[in-house]
Amino acid sequence: MTPRPKTAPPLAGTAAAAFIDATIARLGDWRGDYLRRLRALIREADPEVVEEVKWGRTPVWSHGGIITTGETYKEVVKLTFAKGASLPDPKGLFNSSLDGNVRRAIDIRQGDKLDEAALTALIRAAVELNTAKKGAKKG
Repeated sequence: MTPRPKTAPPLAGTAAAAFIDATIARLGDWRGDYLRRLRALIREADPEVVEEVKWGRTPVWSHGGIITTGETYKEVVKLTFAKGASLPDPKGLFNSSLDGNVRRAIDIRQGDKLDEAALTALIRAAVELNTAKKGAKKG
């Protein structure tokens, strides 16, 4: 039986921030530019956001639970919202993982224009959902 390969341990704090910085620099193309802008929008939408790196190489932004992940592939930058199926999406940003019961994703391709206001609202709604559920369990 072949052992499963181990993934790198999760990173948080300055180690996670440095890893994300290095990922953006390493990409050096449109994907890095989008990831940089998405990261800035997430931080602007939620100044209390926690940056992490999980599953070996995936940037994760959390507040009371995972808000979204930022994955980069050859053709897309993907933001996967952990509880996206429960979030309002009046502008129709979700365009991937639409059949799932919990997650929803936004695939961004080279040249796509970001609706920054709608994305900011989606991030804030995800934080509100995460923190409301945490508060409900306490009381």
